[in-house]
Amino acid sequence: MVRITKVYTKTGDKGMTRLAGGQAISKADLRIESYGTVDELNAWLGIAAELLREDDPGKLRAPILRIQNELFDLGSQLAVLPEDRRENTPVITSKDIETLEAEIDEMNNDLPMLKSFILPGGGMASAYLHVARTVCRRAERLLVRLEAAEALDGTEMIYLNRLSDWFFVASRYAAMHAGIAETLWQPGGNE
Repeated sequence: MVRITKVYTKTGDKGMTRLAGGQAISKADLRIESYGTVDELNAWLGIAAELLREDDPGKLRAPILRIQNELFDLGSQLAVLPEDRRENTPVITSKDIETLEAEIDEMNNDLPMLKSFILPGGGMASAYLHVARTVCRRAERLLVRLEAAEALDGTEMIYLNRLSDWFFVASRYAAMHAGIAETLWQPGGNE
């Protein structure tokens, strides 16, 4: 378990930070940008979870909370270089990916077939899930660049790719359970 005894360290005052293994690294490093974006994604997802605290007709809050924990695992995986990992360092596993896929399939079974792209919206929870999807895609693009520069475990990008799909389907599922019709994209606007 992580124990935080002091919030500020002043070590980042000059644009540097440390990986969990102790290596000094620029805050502009792609690895830091990657797990910082995963952290941003987690924060957006927290808003969706809070919106569903009182009214969760699609029962999405529990899987969202699980995903938030998985995103911390992913952040840990990115913050600790493979050579510095301990046996208990949290990482994304194939089981996490399989769970997302099963949930996507289950939610998608209840949804009407898409005949057009949809505009982000469909109620507040759905809209925040759409924001999470786009931030997830940005995190995925950063990981593509990071993997081109250094080896990753292999589960990170697959997880984020599947997670962005999960957010898309979950946003539609949230809209359906809120009784809000999706707005279809009309090429060229509302002419």
